[in-house]
Amino acid sequence: MTDAPLSPGYPASVVGGELRLPKAPGVVRQFWARHPRLTDALIATLYFVPTFLGTLSFVFASPGPPLWIGLAQLVAVAASAATMLVRRNRPWLLMGVAWFGCLVVYPFGSVDLFPMFVALYALAVYRSTRAAWIGFGGSVIVGAAAAFFARSGDTAAEFGDVAGQSATQAAILLIATLIGVTVGNRRRYVNALIARAHDLARERDQQARLATAVERSRIAREMHDIVAHSLTVMVTLADGSAATAERDPGRAAEAMRHVAESGRTALGDMRRMLGVLAEPAVLPADLTPQPGSAAIPELVESFRAAGMPARLTTTGPSVADPNLQLTIYRIVQEALTNAFRYAAGATRVDVDLDHRDSEVLVTVTDNAAAPSIPDLESGGLGLVGMRERVALYGGSLEAGPRAGHGWRVSAVLQTDAGATSGREVDG
Repeated sequence: MTDAPLSPGYPASVVGGELRLPKAPGVVRQFWARHPRLTDALIATLYFVPTFLGTLSFVFASPGPPLWIGLAQLVAVAASAATMLVRRNRPWLLMGVAWFGCLVVYPFGSVDLFPMFVALYALAVYRSTRAAWIGFGGSVIVGAAAAFFARSGDTAAEFGDVAGQSATQAAILLIATLIGVTVGNRRRYVNALIARAHDLARERDQQARLATAVERSRIAREMHDIVAHSLTVMVTLADGSAATAERDPGRAAEAMRHVAESGRTALGDMRRMLGVLAEPAVLPADLTPQPGSAAIPELVESFRAAGMPARLTTTGPSVADPNLQLTIYRIVQEALTNAFRYAAGATRVDVDLDHRDSEVLVTVTDNAAAPSIPDLESGGLGLVGMRERVALYGGSLEAGPRAGHGWRVSAVLQTDAGATSGREVDG
């Protein structure tokens, strides 16, 4: 299995694939998590069957409560059991029914706290901690009110019993609330972690797509610089060789040797660029360095050999950053290629490299009478590529006709900005 391109050492199927979360431990827990409705039905059944039968026996006992009270108790039990089935979606409905049942059952029999217990747990888990504490406060008030209504007199002992029963009920309900709050907070925390993991996975995929687009743009610029320069030189030399083959065979042969050399150089550069796209196991890495400032004199000389009256002037020490050197080389290469293609009548082409403290000024000018180089805003890929390269170093690019005649390309590159943004240009 191959490594992921953005995460070396990790399989591509894991890093780049769908986010896989760990399963919940235990077969039983997984089963109940997959069948929440079955869980609710079992809870409702376990509550309804014994409570309904107990209430029914109490209603028909001798002597029993009035018929309307017994029916109200049976309705309260049935309503509580029914609303337990929707406790996840409507916990406040279950709480309201539980409060009603407490007020109905407690004054005439034993207190029924189980529905309130389930409702408080559901509020804490499926709503919020704030809702759980509100429900707890309401439940304590309802329980105290039911205990107060159930008293048979106004003696101090009965008021003491009411206070004791209310305190006991509050303690039981507090336990239910605390359990629900603990489980609910853990559930929300896990859900937040899962959502964050999905967000990170989406962000990872977006970053991968952006990195792919940037790399494609970089490779397109490099391929254009290589192909446009080499083919322009080769076509021009081949045309000149064909024109002089009969009257000057020696000169034609020399021109064809330059054509072959330009072709071999272009093939080497293209192999290096295409090797970046290949798998490491398929194609070994090419350790040949990219051209830099030291290769600019040779570049200018190749144009001179092709018949261009080019001249190089360098001021100041060369920059040490290899990425910035590559950018300078590509700008000079593109500018000379355009001059070679469009300024055939030029008698002088000057390449000036001015290395200053915090910037490098690259200027290429010619004195052709009527150059026809594309405009910077609507021109070809070469000028657009130069502008993108210069922008990576926080610089500026100007390309246009000179005041008198000829064409001028001027680029200013910031050497301090290149330390951080220049790695995008590295080929």
